[in-house]
Parts: sequence; structure tokens; C-alpha cells
Amino acid sequence: MKTYNTLAAVDLGSNSFRLEVARVAGDQLYPLDSLKETVRLAGGLGEDKLLDEATQARALACLQRFGERLRGLSPDAIRCVGTSALRVARNADIFLPLAETALGHPIEIVAGREEARLIYLGVAHSLPASPERRLVVDIGGGSTEVIIGQGLKPHERESLHMGCVNFSLRFFAGGVIDKATLKAAEMSARVEVERIARQFSRGNWQQAVGSSGSARALREIIEQSGWSTCGITADGLARLRSQFIKAGHVDALDLPGLTRDRRPVIAGGFAIMAGLFAELEIEHMDVAETAMREGILYDLLGRFHQHDMREATVDEFMRRYHIDTRQAERVKQVALKLLAASGGSDENDLRFLGWAARLHEIGLMVSHGGYHRHSGYILENADMPGFSRTDQARLALLARAQRGALAKLPEFAAAAVPDNDRLLVWLLRQAVILCRSRAEPNLSEVTVEAGNKRIRLGLPAGWLERRPLTRRALEEETVHWRAVGTKYAFG
Repeated sequence: MKTYNTLAAVDLGSNSFRLEVARVAGDQLYPLDSLKETVRLAGGLGEDKLLDEATQARALACLQRFGERLRGLSPDAIRCVGTSALRVARNADIFLPLAETALGHPIEIVAGREEARLIYLGVAHSLPASPERRLVVDIGGGSTEVIIGQGLKPHERESLHMGCVNFSLRFFAGGVIDKATLKAAEMSARVEVERIARQFSRGNWQQAVGSSGSARALREIIEQSGWSTCGITADGLARLRSQFIKAGHVDALDLPGLTRDRRPVIAGGFAIMAGLFAELEIEHMDVAETAMREGILYDLLGRFHQHDMREATVDEFMRRYHIDTRQAERVKQVALKLLAASGGSDENDLRFLGWAARLHEIGLMVSHGGYHRHSGYILENADMPGFSRTDQARLALLARAQRGALAKLPEFAAAAVPDNDRLLVWLLRQAVILCRSRAEPNLSEVTVEAGNKRIRLGLPAGWLERRPLTRRALEEETVHWRAVGTKYAFG
């Protein structure tokens, strides 16, 4: 696998968009450049969960500027990640192609727990080595991630649907703050935190660490006001609560350390932090200078240094779901052999085809009947560290399409499957057929001609004559592929 001297991460947060560029030196990263723009994506979500046009325009303009900074970097050395607001936006499928064009790079939407893993990875790399278990809290614009980990490894991860932007809009519309509203906001936060309180309460960790803008803003206010010498404290939050009520409006807040861009969302961030302190019995919280964007960079670095979290997840799923490893390896090797014969050499396609082959029978743990559909459901909906939602959807498509009528699948019926994914589906299906006896198929040489909606599979002379069941299955395959517009022949 290639290595790179420079990596870049783009974090499309629900409050701010961040770009981080870093130099690689062994297993370490050293910052080269950092850009931040307050886009407030979550603020553009109406009650109908649609991103409004003004917010989209603001986001696209920001991404065009980020795209200029990314020019000249290898596309493989860049990872762009979207979070809470893009997870819930009903028109994300319309906005994302525009965003990718503006940025010049694909954007992955990650699930809440994957966002939590990346946050922990970024925070953990900035902290001194310690055997202590750490609670890491990240209050974003649209969600709050809570993690317990040790060293560089997260053990517990949760994502709560509350952030400084949506809480500020919900409880402090127009910037008005009063005692009753502030109490209601804190109580709402406590109710949300209560459902995870048992596994994240004080007895499960030794140090609490906050990350991202809300935590840093609260620390600056509390420290500069003289209410704490280091970090956020329960007493400091209590004093800040009094200042909020006294001011009555965010514009009237006269607090050292409160910046102009943080002012509109500080009340929402405070209410969430106060709820976390109360429910998780936090007395003191340190604040890290790193967050998700650094986690994205270290995760990307791990992929180049053979520490790809996705590989570890596939290994764990094979173990957890008791997959027949020998059959999975047979199918994988045949699929890769066919891919090589087709002339395909894209490294990303190689990885996804290999993962799909190793996990294609995961649904057998649910039921043998229609196991491919169960496999697809698990791969699309399970918590898979290292994989984005886009990655999981791709794996799920390969698993669902490994057998049966392709025309019944919505993606194929709508002709929405890209050519390279169509080829991967074909490769996996043929590998499953050729390995149906769960024995080595002994294919000495194969040829594959693929292109322009035509595929031809060439098998060794006399091979099919000894395998009438396989011949029948391949004949049925030609019918399935013809139904979705691809001419398939074999011999």
C-alpha cells in the first residue's frame, strides 16, 4: 500500500467545518495547516429536516475554499467526513453531490458511534500515556458523543441527539435566556444522558476530558473568570448559570473568553454540559485541544501503516458470527482471481471485494433461507468501526446481490449501480457459484472479458463437463444479468 508525506482531513460538523493538513513522520502527525468556518449546518435544518437553501449556499462556498487548499494532494491522502446534520437531513442525497463537486472529493457520512470512535482517537493521541480509563465528551452542533476508553482504544461509545446548535434553537430562540428555560434545557439534556448513565457513570472512569468548541469555550470562560484554575468544574458551571440568568440574553453576556462566533450557541452547549455533569457525576473535566479531525487523520494514517480498523472489524465479525473461514477464503480467492483476469486493479475495489467475500455468509447466523438478505441487513445496520455509512451500504449491496434475481433489487431496478460495483457484484456471484460445493474449485486458468454491459467468463477446457450443477447455475446467471441489461456468456 502507498504511503504519503502529507494527509488531510475535512470534518463537516453540524456547527463548524474544519480542514486539517498534517505532515507524516513515522507514526506521528505534525500540523501544517488548519482552516475553520462556522457554517451552522444544523441551524439550517427546519422542522421538516430539510437543509434550507441559504445554509447550503454557505456550506458550498466554504467547501470551494477548502477545495482550493486541497489541490495538489493525492486523493487517497484525503478523507472528508460528514456528521450529525448530514445524517438527519432528508435532502442530504441532493446536497452531497453538490458538496462533493465544490470540494472536489467524496464525502463519507459516518454513524454516531463511528464519529465517537474517531473523536476518541483524536483526543487520545494528544493525551499523556496513562493506564487510567478516560471519559471523553464531545458536544457538537447536532449531537454529543460520549466515550470511555483506555490508551488508544475506546471501549464504550454512544452518540446522543443533542448539540449546541439544535439546543440553542430549541430552547433559546432569539437569544433569550431565563431561569425556567435554562432549567428546562438542562433537564432535557439530563433525560437524554440518563439512558446511558449506568455505563458511563463516575465509577467507570478515572479522568473526564472534553473536546471541540463547546468544551473549549466553557473552559475559557470559567478559567478567565477565575472560577477554576484548570478545566471545567461543577462549581464553575454553577457560577456561569447565574451569569446567564442575570444577563437574560446572549447579547448581554459580558464574559471573558466568550468569542463572537460562539455566543449564539453557548447557552445550548452549557445546558448539555451541565446535564452531563449532573447525570454522570462529573466534578472536574480537562479539555483537549484535539478532536475528530485529528482522529480522521490518525485513522487514515493507520490504513497506510497496516493498522486499518476496517480489517480488524471484519476479523471480529467473522469471529462473532461464526463464519466458515475456509469457505470465506475460498470465495475470496476465486473472486480476486476473476477480478485479476478482468484487468481490474483498483486497490479500493480489491479491498471491498475481499471484505464482501469474507462476510457474505454472515446472515447464516439468522437463517439459511434468504441468508443473503440477512447478510445485507446486518452489514448495512450493524455498528462497524472504521466503516462509513457509504462503505456499509456498498458492502450490503454486494451481500444482498450475491444470489437470486438482480431485477428484484431496487438499486438494479433503478439502474443506480455504478459500473465498478456492478462488476464486483458479478465477481462475487460467480465466486459463490464456483465454490458452492464448499471445496477448492481447482480453476487453473480463467479469462474474463468485461465492458460495455457485456461479460464473458472463460473456464478451463472440460471443467464444466464434470460439473452439471454449476453449469445450470451459470445458465441461470445469464438470465438474471440479461434482466438488468447485461449480456453474460460463459464457456
